[in-house]
Amino acid sequence: MGKEKRKITIDPVLCVAFILAVISAFIIKPGKEYIGYIDFRSLGILWGLMVVIQGLKENTVFEKIATALLSKVKNGRQLSATLVFLCFISSMFITNDVALITFVPFALMMLSSCKREDLTIWVVILQTVAANLGSMLTPLGNPQNLYLYGVAGLSLPGFLSVTLPYTILAFILIAIGIILLPRGKEPIVLSEEVGTVGKFGSKRQIVIYTVLFVLALMTVLGYLPWYISVSAIFIVVLGMDYKILFRADYILLLTFIGFFIFTGNLGRIQRISELLKGVVGGREFFISIIASQVISNVPATFLLIGFASDVKEIIAGVNVGGLGTLIASMASLISYKNFANEYPDKKGAYLLKFTVINIIMLLCMILLHQILGG
Repeated sequence: MGKEKRKITIDPVLCVAFILAVISAFIIKPGKEYIGYIDFRSLGILWGLMVVIQGLKENTVFEKIATALLSKVKNGRQLSATLVFLCFISSMFITNDVALITFVPFALMMLSSCKREDLTIWVVILQTVAANLGSMLTPLGNPQNLYLYGVAGLSLPGFLSVTLPYTILAFILIAIGIILLPRGKEPIVLSEEVGTVGKFGSKRQIVIYTVLFVLALMTVLGYLPWYISVSAIFIVVLGMDYKILFRADYILLLTFIGFFIFTGNLGRIQRISELLKGVVGGREFFISIIASQVISNVPATFLLIGFASDVKEIIAGVNVGGLGTLIASMASLISYKNFANEYPDKKGAYLLKFTVINIIMLLCMILLHQILGG
């Protein structure tokens, strides 16, 4: 019997985080202060949300919702709008990563079954933009928002006052993109395959995971101590379906820890700290966007937050900074990989159109920032 060869993949962002942490540890010797670097509340809440959302996903909750909505569509434009705005709305609550992991493969299947593969590149790009921009609205939408919401100490209305104008503009731009799709009014016929999607799942588990999601939401909003909700999620899921506990994104959690250590040490190196405060202070929005293009918006958040004088500008900057290059938001790679696996001969066309659309939308967001008095 031949041994199966398994590809061992190493997450590059995790590697960078821990390399930087180790290098900084040679300058600032490890001690009890290291524990103080780590935001256990953010990590605990993020872990709990990952587990609960994974539980809902395993029970095909999101596919059930999508199937119900798609049963009403009659033409290519309606189909595209449903697939794109599913990402836009869902990303506000289940994160941009999960929205794309769920709905991009779903979109590829739907468009293929309807013989509308001419729309595939445009729909997947708009789904990606929709997930990245829809997720900016709420503290639940993406990892950096969850962290920044806790660090900033803002109320929910205070947080929304920062993100809502950009989200409204995002909605308008995405709607325009859908209107401009080619042959949008041509009727479509959904195959019988659509009706079979999301047929399995336990109603009992769906109810329990929904209750746990509400519990996690209350924790994010500050109505419940994080250790209580995390303990409740762990105990309930352990007894109900323990395998889900292994499906949280522990790579992301470890990445957070690496950046916590690195930025904590960086803040204790006086010369570097003063230099970064001078560079970042008063320029948080634009520095966040530029940094996100190179290292993506989650690492940019950790790198800049300790040296910012205006946290609201960081919130706006790292979320808007998810537009632009393919790596500006690591969630964008999810869509690209799914598309490239299905259409390897169209990768170049995808990247070109993705970049053009992202740059146009990024410039619109920057213009809005200037209008708002940034």
